[in-house]
Amino acid sequence: MSHCTVPALIEAQVEMGSVNELEHKSLFKREEDATQTKAASLMEQGSLSPNFREHTAKSPKNSVLKSIKIVILSNKLNLLLPFGPLAILVHYMIDSKGWVFLLSLVGITPLAERLGYATEQLAFYTGPTVGGLLNATFGNVTELIISIFALKNGMIRVVQLTLLGSILSNMLLVLGCAFFCGGLVFYQKDQVFDKGIAVVNSGLLLMAVMGILFPAVLHYTHSEVHAGSSELALSRFSSCIMLIAYAAYLFFQLKSQSNSYSPLEEETNQNEETSAEDEDPEISKWEAIIWLSILTAWVSLLSGYLVDAIEGASVSWNIPIAFISVILLPIVGNAAEHAGAIMFAMKDKLDLSLGVAIGSSIQISMFAVPFCVVIGWMMGEQMDLNFQLFETAMLFITVIVVAFFLQEGTSNYFKGLMLILCYLIVAASFFVHEDPHQDGI
Repeated sequence: MSHCTVPALIEAQVEMGSVNELEHKSLFKREEDATQTKAASLMEQGSLSPNFREHTAKSPKNSVLKSIKIVILSNKLNLLLPFGPLAILVHYMIDSKGWVFLLSLVGITPLAERLGYATEQLAFYTGPTVGGLLNATFGNVTELIISIFALKNGMIRVVQLTLLGSILSNMLLVLGCAFFCGGLVFYQKDQVFDKGIAVVNSGLLLMAVMGILFPAVLHYTHSEVHAGSSELALSRFSSCIMLIAYAAYLFFQLKSQSNSYSPLEEETNQNEETSAEDEDPEISKWEAIIWLSILTAWVSLLSGYLVDAIEGASVSWNIPIAFISVILLPIVGNAAEHAGAIMFAMKDKLDLSLGVAIGSSIQISMFAVPFCVVIGWMMGEQMDLNFQLFETAMLFITVIVVAFFLQEGTSNYFKGLMLILCYLIVAASFFVHEDPHQDGI
């Protein structure tokens, strides 16, 4: 593209010291002005990031060692990376399911965080539309990979409970911690976020609850036209509708209403003293793509061992599979969201915190859940949206509680504490809950 080649050509021209220097400079100046005008036009249309010129000009060129140092050695959480290979060794040498599960769980945690980092770095080089799609794809890739492995093994309940747990974790624990930490930093005032966005997000979550609720109601009222098959058919139809709704939501958010439903980057840049540091990419586009591929492959490998060890871990630890699936697994997948939401809240960027926590819940409920139903359909597995009565009621009450907390458009540490305490009640409920369909796992 011309905007990338102009600075390089100017630099080459200066080095050559051409006789026609002034003529060439004026030529390149006109070309650069045209490029900037085009970029401004694209930004108005919402198809280009406002920081487009900065990012293209400042794309780093790292060596392999420097790239490894930035991605792997710069984060303290990566000290947990050796637990992954250790889990594989334990699997083949000792075959202790409890230890394999624990080590895999710990080993995947930094990988989930680094996946979020690599996606963020790649988003610097794309417009908001592609960035949104990247976020939808890789934001919850850990949960999706674990779910697909579980589906492959016929563990439908593990898939349902893991995805449900991820929604509950994002809405109560991640958002609660963000509100709580942000409220402690800014304890003298209420932090403010966009009430309009919060209402739209609450509506989407309620739509997801509707999609999950009706198959359960159909099952428990014994009102199916064809016993056993109507519930599955309704789930598959609802899943297709939810995927269409999610695609429409992406289009609405990123195109039609890009000014209203995107974070105001110019405003946050002015208020943020270290904005230049935060906004410049640390790795190049191809480095980000390569790292995404490596990290996704490593998460896939560890997820296979993790899923295989779930049942053994449940027996050896005497912990219900429902608790492992709903509480323990999502904590790993939400590591990146958790850290990001808290960081944004402590910088008084509540809209970004909501985008991370509630946005991730929407991705899972409106994209990951129906996507797994469709994938199960292709695999010949009878994955449906009937999450059973206890789990569906838990999700419904959680969405209502969070919607009430969001309706004022303000947050403080007390609201955050309430959400965290709600999550503890949910965790305790699943610890004493015996899943009646455990045999089907």
